[in-house]
Amino acid sequence: MSARTPENNAPHRAGFACFVGRPNAGKSTLTNALVGRKVAITSNRPQTTRHTVRGIVHRPDAQLILVDTPGLHKPRTLLGERLNDVVRTTWAEVDVIGFCLPADQKLGPGDKYIVKELAGIKRTPKIAIITKSDLADHKTLTEQLLAVSRLAEELGFEWAEIIPVSAVADKQVGLLADLIAPMLPESPPLYPEGDLTDEPEMVMVAELIREAALEGVRDELPHSIAVVVEEMLPREGRPADRPLLDIHANVYIERPSQKGIIIGPQGKRLKDVGTKSRKHIEALLGTPVYLDLHVKVAKDWQRDPKQLRKLGF
Repeated sequence: MSARTPENNAPHRAGFACFVGRPNAGKSTLTNALVGRKVAITSNRPQTTRHTVRGIVHRPDAQLILVDTPGLHKPRTLLGERLNDVVRTTWAEVDVIGFCLPADQKLGPGDKYIVKELAGIKRTPKIAIITKSDLADHKTLTEQLLAVSRLAEELGFEWAEIIPVSAVADKQVGLLADLIAPMLPESPPLYPEGDLTDEPEMVMVAELIREAALEGVRDELPHSIAVVVEEMLPREGRPADRPLLDIHANVYIERPSQKGIIIGPQGKRLKDVGTKSRKHIEALLGTPVYLDLHVKVAKDWQRDPKQLRKLGF
């Protein structure tokens, strides 16, 4: 029996939508914009997302559970293969698929590869989302809309919708939610009001630390960084009005030579990572935090099945 909204007696809808696209297509930023809060880490580096993060959008008529997937790409490591498997498994389980294509980048082989795979998914409605529309002029945006429409025609299917959005400029983000909602199945809400994600807090804290670490090392370090939160415990003996949460986390890199890069001269870079991530963690958890970070080497972890399991992949 479906829940019904009191306003118009229309059926309430709830379901899952995932955003797919090549790395750095704006999927995580779009997820955060729709939820209205940071639930997925973002970076200007490709292949930032390593987990499927569910962001939850609450509306009077619908509940959208957004599954933000890693970018589908040609894998060079065992980690890459596993991330691609995560994407394909997610496609098979959601109610709507949104293909993200940046407005300011030409439709490339990677995009065509993904759309070709989407063409084989027959029953799930697919929306083409032209992201980062604020970075393209009207002519470029129009060309991109036509190109993505033609590509679907060539592959023998039609997009349920094609929409340009800008998460950064908040352009048409609400309209995208309006378009997704009617495609979801009739259902009462699947998550309680107020829930914004179902990611465990420890995973989100680890992701916030990794985001800060990625910013800190810029182009000096490839995507060799993994973060594991070992412990999150309230500090004993603190007064009730002045709580403190102790968080102990390890930042893993692949080679001893990378250790100095992430720690920096006199430990300055690691300290910056701690300072930046702690602010976001305190905002997320709503409590003061003491963050204890250590850098460890997990040799060639992206290619080692045992290390991948240990690091949660």
